[in-house]
Amino acid sequence: MGYRIRAWIHAPGPDLFGMSNFRPIDRDSGFLMPPSVDEWLPQRHLARFVVEVIAGLDLRPMTGSYRGSGEASYHPSLLLGILIYGYATGVFSSRKLERATYDSVAFRFIAANDHPDHDTIAAFRRRFLPQIEKLFVQVLVTRARDGRAEAGNGRARRDQGPRQCQPAQRAVL
Repeated sequence: MGYRIRAWIHAPGPDLFGMSNFRPIDRDSGFLMPPSVDEWLPQRHLARFVVEVIAGLDLRPMTGSYRGSGEASYHPSLLLGILIYGYATGVFSSRKLERATYDSVAFRFIAANDHPDHDTIAAFRRRFLPQIEKLFVQVLVTRARDGRAEAGNGRARRDQGPRQCQPAQRAVL
């Protein structure tokens, strides 16, 4: 109950298997500088590709529909990025997408180290589903044309054009 495992472990002598050259385990050390999720993600990662493509999309129909009053909203590019990366990697549930913003470096990168709750993600998906479908196809077309990042579950392959990507996109949505 009240036991605390010592965070820094180093056995000076041989262990059960006769090995004694282990690296120390130190889970309590903080970072000298705050970590950046950008540094933890490889340069050619699919999450970077999704963020880059979404930055080039016209999201004015989405951004223009927000009133601008009340509590600050998450930007549609952030929520769209979470959804599209989730679709590409096989994560569809808004609760699982929310959890992924805590657990996955790629989702943390897309969400800018923020954590929209599952209700926000689900409401965004419901509200903008027709626009999301069109934008998702644009991302797939860009992906198929550039071929720079591999999709997580192979739904959008390099040899597929936009017409072949649409059935996979409908199955995801």
